[in-house]
Amino acid sequence: MGMMGHSGPGGLRMDQSDLKLREVDPALYRRLAGFVRPYWRRLAVASCLMVVGALSGLAGPYLLKMALDEYVARQDLNGLNLVALAYLVASFIQWWTGYGQTYLVSWVGQSVIYDLREQMFTRLQTLSLRFFDTMASGRLVARLTSDVDTINQLVSSSLVSLFSNLLILVAIMATMLKMNWRLALVTFTALPLLWGTVKYFQARLRGTFMEVRRRNADVTANIAESISGVRVTQSFVREQVNQEQFDQINAQQCEAQIDSIRIFAMFFPAIEIISALGTALVLWYGGYQIRLQNYGVTIGDVAAFIAFLTRFFNPIRDLSQVYNVIQAAMVGAERVFEILDRRPEITDAPGVGTLPPVAGRVEFRDVVFGYDPAQPVLKGIDLRAEPGQTIALVGPTGAGKSSIVNLLARFYDPQQGGVYVDGHDLRQVSQRSWRQQLGMVLQDSFLFSGTILDNIRLGRAEISEADCIAAAQAVGAHAFIERLPGGYGAEVQERGNKLSLGQRQVIAFARALAGNPRILILDEATANIDSYTEAMIQQGLQVLLQGRTALVVAHRLSTIQNADRIYLIDDGRVVEEGTHHELLARHGRYRSLCLGQLQATSAD
Repeated sequence: MGMMGHSGPGGLRMDQSDLKLREVDPALYRRLAGFVRPYWRRLAVASCLMVVGALSGLAGPYLLKMALDEYVARQDLNGLNLVALAYLVASFIQWWTGYGQTYLVSWVGQSVIYDLREQMFTRLQTLSLRFFDTMASGRLVARLTSDVDTINQLVSSSLVSLFSNLLILVAIMATMLKMNWRLALVTFTALPLLWGTVKYFQARLRGTFMEVRRRNADVTANIAESISGVRVTQSFVREQVNQEQFDQINAQQCEAQIDSIRIFAMFFPAIEIISALGTALVLWYGGYQIRLQNYGVTIGDVAAFIAFLTRFFNPIRDLSQVYNVIQAAMVGAERVFEILDRRPEITDAPGVGTLPPVAGRVEFRDVVFGYDPAQPVLKGIDLRAEPGQTIALVGPTGAGKSSIVNLLARFYDPQQGGVYVDGHDLRQVSQRSWRQQLGMVLQDSFLFSGTILDNIRLGRAEISEADCIAAAQAVGAHAFIERLPGGYGAEVQERGNKLSLGQRQVIAFARALAGNPRILILDEATANIDSYTEAMIQQGLQVLLQGRTALVVAHRLSTIQNADRIYLIDDGRVVEEGTHHELLARHGRYRSLCLGQLQATSAD
């Protein structure tokens, strides 16, 4: 994939959305809420459990006060037994409600993540090739995995923590004020210091968090690129260079993580110190008032307030972490919605019709096209293929041959002119109805995980196993497939690594031909096939090409000399056109091309 844009360490591109710290758009919250809304009933039950759990958690300090003031002082063992039993019941209720709310909210979170990943994958399947030309695959994988996982953390755990902790804080403050408002106000004098400390660390944590996200993306992209290019790495003995680049990126990621950990390591002790300060204030003021016997402060009040303080500062500490999770989730959501908001460039126009079964006439009429419209690759291409003809496209690398077949497959649309099949402008018919009648074999044949039969059929249920076997026999693949353990049921590893390049290519031929297409595109399809294998499939190809229109991009003379018409493309224009013998007789560039190839073959 293209690696365009800003370069990070090691030359890897960094996502533009990672370059700046930006304020979160409130619309992101609303969009995420839209994914949560279908599961509101479970969330409602979880909310009820949350309230019950919060209230049962407040019972502990209150029971402690009751035990000290009413039963310990009077040495009432029966009352103490009842208080102890009530404490156990409250603890069990808190455990049970905590389990229920955690399970329900986690279930909702996983359902939301399932929906998000489903929509993202569906969107990626429909986006035009231009998007993938400018987006590194490793970064797309990161968005489908790590970015979605941050949203999962928000929905599955942090939302529960946010609302339950807020509820606990409000309930604790109200209970403390009701029990003894003077003692409560003394306790609350630590809150401004707590608030300032949390805000200070939040600002620093957000910066380090964003840096960690950037460095994680760099590591993911580098690993994906290195794995994909491992054969080239080993072939050119580039291991040391790759290792040095990865070491640099990995070290930067590690440094960013350590910076984040360093701040966390300072943050939690700071909260503990403020908590200790609050406890000290309660002990000092409460003890002083007990000694003076003022305002009805009792030992039970002081003990209950200390217990409440433990419960009071824990939610604040948790909420500070929730803030960071929310920031992470919003950054992840922004990157996820960026994918979901993408619209394919190549779409079916409103009201387009279905392309009827075609005879196979192909026309390019004054086609101008560039991947960057300001830099056209094709500059007024005119060519024509009659039904059943084989058209060969030849010319130097970069001349525009593959761009022609990309336009015919309608992976892109021209900026000027049009591509027509049986007189139908491809922009005026549905893509599905057109591509169902098209077969395509590329130079880099891609095989999916699964069996060889699966790779020939490629999910097209209308193609029977007999059709797949017939296609394999026609292109000369049947013999080697039968020799494999399991035959057509043999499992293909990732990208078909168990097979040779030639074997993968003839399977791709069988895949293209199994659907009995009316038009075939062969883009350097024999480039990875040795001379022996090519000779083996030539006869089958001649039979299968008969009656079909084929556009063949090739350099091998043996592949193109039998074509009905040959177009020599150079610098985005047709410079010569005719049959093999007609072009040889002109003593032009085609003849020079053929002589050069013959001389190279003779030298070999």
